[in-house]
Amino acid sequence: MSVSNPLPQPVVLTYDDYCNLPADGQRYELHDGEIEVTPAPRPQHQRVSRELGFVLHAYVKREKLREIFYAPIDVILARTSVVQPDLVFVPASRRAIVTARGIEGAPDLVVEILSSSTEQHDRGWKLELYARFGVEHYWILDPAAGSFMEYSLIDRVYRLRATYLAPATCQTALFPALDLPLADFPLLRDARLL
Repeated sequence: MSVSNPLPQPVVLTYDDYCNLPADGQRYELHDGEIEVTPAPRPQHQRVSRELGFVLHAYVKREKLREIFYAPIDVILARTSVVQPDLVFVPASRRAIVTARGIEGAPDLVVEILSSSTEQHDRGWKLELYARFGVEHYWILDPAAGSFMEYSLIDRVYRLRATYLAPATCQTALFPALDLPLADFPLLRDARLL
């Protein structure tokens, strides 16, 4: 009689394991217990993030809507799913999800700015993850293509609401009174700079 060896079980990492990862300049995220690693963003990515963040922050502050957060900040969607989006919006009605650890729960808006090292994640598992955990609005900016894609959560699935190409002005479902002129953001079509 032969005894079969059981297959090794995959290691499922948690938020506690995530907190013990090294501070080595990489961006770590957890996707259903699996670690994802990407290098720190490049300067052009940071320029786009900065400019969009300034516009959103000024609008949210003026309208007393609550807060915009910038990466790096932990968005703890579950014990085994922790992400660091480029920008996050939490409205006043949901301020309780902002804790000493980070944002614990689904914010109303997540913004990801694509780069060559993150594009597959941002359009793939992150889109699915954000929808599954109930992030109502997901924006993807693609500096190389000069595009802005706005997704809205409908029946727990993202639907593409609009795609804008620079130099268009975006008007989003979340902030309908805010004009976002893509011409004001440093969007490039030279992927070597992203």
